[in-house]
Amino acid sequence: MRPLPWTGRTSQPREPGTACIIGGGVSGLATAGLLAADGWQVDLVERSERPGGRAGLWEHDGYRFDTGPSWYLMPEVFAHFFEMLGTSVDAELDLVRLDPGYRVFFEHDDEPVDVRATRAANEALFESLEAGAGSALSDYLDSARHVYELAVDRFLYTSFDSSGSLLNTDVLRNGPRLSSLLTRSLESHIATRFDDARLRQILGYPAVFLGTSPDRAPSMYHLMSWMDLAEGVLYPAGGFTTIVDALVRVAERHGVRLRTSTTATAIRTTAARGRRARVIGVDVTGPDGETQEIPCDAVIGAADLHHVETALLPEHLQTYPQSWWEQVDPGPGGVLAMLGVDGELPQLAHHSLFFTTDWRRNFDDILGPEPRVPDPASIYVCRPSASDSTVAPASKENLFVLVPVPADPTIGRGGTDGAGDPGVERTVDAAIDQIAAWAGVPDLAERVEVRRTVGPEDFVQDLSSFSGSMLGPGHVLRQSAFFRADNVSKKVDGLYYAGYSTRPGIGLPMCLISAELVLKRLRGDTSSGPSVTPTADAEVG
Repeated sequence: MRPLPWTGRTSQPREPGTACIIGGGVSGLATAGLLAADGWQVDLVERSERPGGRAGLWEHDGYRFDTGPSWYLMPEVFAHFFEMLGTSVDAELDLVRLDPGYRVFFEHDDEPVDVRATRAANEALFESLEAGAGSALSDYLDSARHVYELAVDRFLYTSFDSSGSLLNTDVLRNGPRLSSLLTRSLESHIATRFDDARLRQILGYPAVFLGTSPDRAPSMYHLMSWMDLAEGVLYPAGGFTTIVDALVRVAERHGVRLRTSTTATAIRTTAARGRRARVIGVDVTGPDGETQEIPCDAVIGAADLHHVETALLPEHLQTYPQSWWEQVDPGPGGVLAMLGVDGELPQLAHHSLFFTTDWRRNFDDILGPEPRVPDPASIYVCRPSASDSTVAPASKENLFVLVPVPADPTIGRGGTDGAGDPGVERTVDAAIDQIAAWAGVPDLAERVEVRRTVGPEDFVQDLSSFSGSMLGPGHVLRQSAFFRADNVSKKVDGLYYAGYSTRPGIGLPMCLISAELVLKRLRGDTSSGPSVTPTADAEVG
């Protein structure tokens, strides 16, 4: 096996050795593949029977439900990742472009709005809803693209361990503008450009993907609109677990040993004794209940960072102890429902959003000082059966319903057929009634034949998620870019972190990038952009 070629400034590169990765979600699998391709011997331990983490799968009575991520954005990040492993998106996934990209229902508004698949169509859409908004959207997207490209080139693919990340020509030239975008809210940035409340909500909603709200997110994140309004929304045929399957394939192709039903119980280190400790292995409990140690030169915590730090390390070796987490904004929690529905639902697109009129109150209920489950709530519904005949029986529909709620485990756990905790089931009942009323499907509740719910406590129990967070720490300013948790331990040599809790942040593309950031650290590569991809004839072991 030949290590992947690369270029970049160096800072104490490590020779490939043995690595143990804790957590088999997207970031863990991606890190495993990249390190194995670079010459490391990699063991990955995942406590569940199936890898994927939040990107899980539930099958019942002919229905196949994705249990987590459902938006495929930033396609170039996926393309770059697979190229890093000597393959391609085309070879690993079958992508479908959605049109409409998504449909938006508004409280007290009879007609939904379909967001289209192209920039030109969306500029025409905006113009049809507000005179002059088409031109304003064109300017908005030009700005979004500029900031997006700057982020990819200078901020997303760096751990900020070199001053060159922030003191290069591009960043310095854009310094005043970036400063303004960081200190002004996304909500106010939009409000100065658009008057129509519907357009403001369409442009502000991407803040939810970042685990926050439009009034809390820096306006730098208007770059998100470049992804859905200009680049468009894609869908991997077969569902998002096909991405997990692809990550498993490429990781195992490069020699990763994947151990499922195996729980990490402790990170082993040398005794510190006034000096920095060093990792020497990971204690695990296997599917047979037996405990063993996996010796290794490097450990990558790709599970929830709060869990890795506070449950697997003694307090004196924790870079991020419990006292640090008490200051963290965990972002929203979520109540989820997977519904199998008899009959077709043409009223819903593949993605549908339901926005309440009093948005500020909705977000304050979720993220404010007196949290509660919003009523009514702004909710998201995915109907993958609109684009994929494999996810539901013939003439039936697959619905995934998401209600953002406070990150509060006391809201409870879900269950099947209404057996979840009362607060969770009430929230799902209200969401079904809301969809039925707003989308014009009065008999929706009667047509539900399969039902499984998930609550914040499930995120704690099943994913060790801090505070029951659905997505991870929200991207408010103090938790964005270089303010976000670092991806290397400050107290234990050889301990690194990947995933939504650390840099660069939330979402499937960010998890892939976080994996590459670990690779760059191990290589001593402090460059700020994506790594160089392998040559076409790179050998695969």
